[in-house]
Amino acid sequence: MVRARAVRRRLGGNRHYAAGRAGTGDPVPRAGHLIEYSLVTDDPWELLSVATELARGAGRIVRADREHAGVGVAAKSTPTDLVTAVDVACERFLVEQLRTRRPRDGLLGEEGGELAGSSGIRWLLDPIDGTVNYLYGLPQYAVSIAAEAGGVTLAGCVYAPALDEMYTAVRGGGAWLQGRPLVPRWRAGTLDQAVVGTGFGYDAAVRAAQGRVVSALLPRIANIRRLGSAALDLCSVAAGRLDAYFEQRLAPWDRAAGALVAAEAGAVVSGLAGQPADGRITVAASPAVAGELVTLLAELGAADL
Repeated sequence: MVRARAVRRRLGGNRHYAAGRAGTGDPVPRAGHLIEYSLVTDDPWELLSVATELARGAGRIVRADREHAGVGVAAKSTPTDLVTAVDVACERFLVEQLRTRRPRDGLLGEEGGELAGSSGIRWLLDPIDGTVNYLYGLPQYAVSIAAEAGGVTLAGCVYAPALDEMYTAVRGGGAWLQGRPLVPRWRAGTLDQAVVGTGFGYDAAVRAAQGRVVSALLPRIANIRRLGSAALDLCSVAAGRLDAYFEQRLAPWDRAAGALVAAEAGAVVSGLAGQPADGRITVAASPAVAGELVTLLAELGAADL
């Protein structure tokens, strides 16, 4: 269903963006600049189009400002929970774009952006998932954007600017990497053969508890990977680069887009004991190892941190 309001804006000078034209060579957008035209719609495919176009725009900001990543760094919840001026600028860019293009939608961003909406659609924004990696020059960081309605993610994308990889998904419609359908070929047939990704919180006491879970888990699997971006970890399961992934205490903007990509690629995405993935724990795994992993994590009290 399309509501009849078209929005058209310019990005600097006489340059215009058209749908699907946000490729390399476009000028770098800045917060306050408005990009391209779009019809305001609740169609998940249109929501995905908006998400991918904005993710690429934010990605250009991230790449252009990489050499200044250490400027304006501040701590949030703990001294190791960092935010850069680039995180803030990217989220401002995303918020301004959405307010212009989809003024009736709500949104929630990691860096404090929050708007109530009236359309029933809410956007979940993580301008740089993997900020510490970004600061240290490691390529595992991403822009993560998801659109949800009633707590159900309808469309999402995860864009890794340093790798130029775009993961996308629509609920019930499939998942893609660089526009090609994701058909993962997971290697592990059992949990003891599985390479499992995880992540750790910023609070030292929480990390210690997570470390105890990993210590008990490690002898029961093939190995552990810790990449530093929850969104990319989930997409790595979708791509068959990991057999499974779990992490506790993820925020909605951390998990929404990546979890949809993983689920639409055929992974099992859940919490423990029959619960859905939520702020306690998120698990994504190949069907071959999901049951074993979820059972073992429950035995280890992995969600009870």
